[in-house]
Amino acid sequence: MDDFFRARWYTLRRAGSTKPATYRCPLCGRQMPALIDHLLVFPEDDHSRRRHAHIECVRAARAAGRLPLREEVEPKPPGLLARLLRRR
Repeated sequence: MDDFFRARWYTLRRAGSTKPATYRCPLCGRQMPALIDHLLVFPEDDHSRRRHAHIECVRAARAAGRLPLREEVEPKPPGLLARLLRRR
């Protein structure tokens, strides 16, 4: 089984292309032409495992909690001010 769905978090980026290609959405299994607006989904920001997905499929998966973003899973690193104050 593809480890795409085993990722702890995902990065999303809007995509669209004029390339005459067809992709299969990993969320619904339907095909989609590269010409339509869609999203690139990167499991744990690994660009070698990216998948093209329908915007509506990603929206539904996010609403169901199946595609958490990094900032929802990992704590945000402390900012400069917090690091400086911690030194004291």
